[in-house]
Amino acid sequence: MNSLSLIIMKYMAKVSHDSETPAHDQQVITATAFIHQVFDGIEKVLLPQRAHTKKFFPGVYELPGGHMDFGEDTVEGLKREVREELGVEISVGDPFHVFMYMNDVKGSHSIEIIYFARLLDPEAEINIEPDDHADIGWFNPQEAQDVLKINRQPDQTNTAKAVQKAFDLLNGASLSFG
Repeated sequence: MNSLSLIIMKYMAKVSHDSETPAHDQQVITATAFIHQVFDGIEKVLLPQRAHTKKFFPGVYELPGGHMDFGEDTVEGLKREVREELGVEISVGDPFHVFMYMNDVKGSHSIEIIYFARLLDPEAEINIEPDDHADIGWFNPQEAQDVLKINRQPDQTNTAKAVQKAFDLLNGASLSFG
């Protein structure tokens, strides 16, 4: 094996997940799902907790989803990501929120698109992928805001704002124009 192959193998061994794959000075498209369901008359959202081994936001609750492959349709990519990470199939509705952030781990500028979604089978068993998530739960609006604040930095409230917007829209709020 030549020295270049050894360097590549050593580097590749350090990357434990796609969310850590360097993408310096690139834009990365991420699609996430606001998967919601009514339990005993209360609308709830499904939020997995990121694995504690993640370098980017370890242990933080998030909307399920992930990075799109080059040229991949965001709806199909979102379905793929949820299937891979949670072992369930979803139907994807309209996108309702977009935000951007810098990912210091990847060295990238990320654009996140959030879609409304539902489980195709509301009784389906959700199986988290341990490399991706440590826990998962269904949360009402207040509970969601509480868990989304755990381990968050003050300037990283994009997901919390999006989740609140989704609940507001489900409760009849109008879209805002700025």
